[in-house]
Amino acid sequence: MIDTPESSRRSPPDKAEAGLEEARLRQQAIGVKLRHMFDQVVNEPVPDEFLDILRRADDRSSGGDKT
Repeated sequence: MIDTPESSRRSPPDKAEAGLEEARLRQQAIGVKLRHMFDQVVNEPVPDEFLDILRRADDRSSGGDKT
């Protein structure tokens, strides 16, 4: 068989290409897990203490509470 550019394109993937594919799949899995973790954090309820702080700050900025 004569090694031409066309025949080299049809050859099975080498170790470097297999490594790149493995890295791509690993990054994809990490992305899925990060999105899942982010969704969990976003869906957590806001603590009451934090809501109280926000209410007091809002009252002060609107001139409602002078304490």
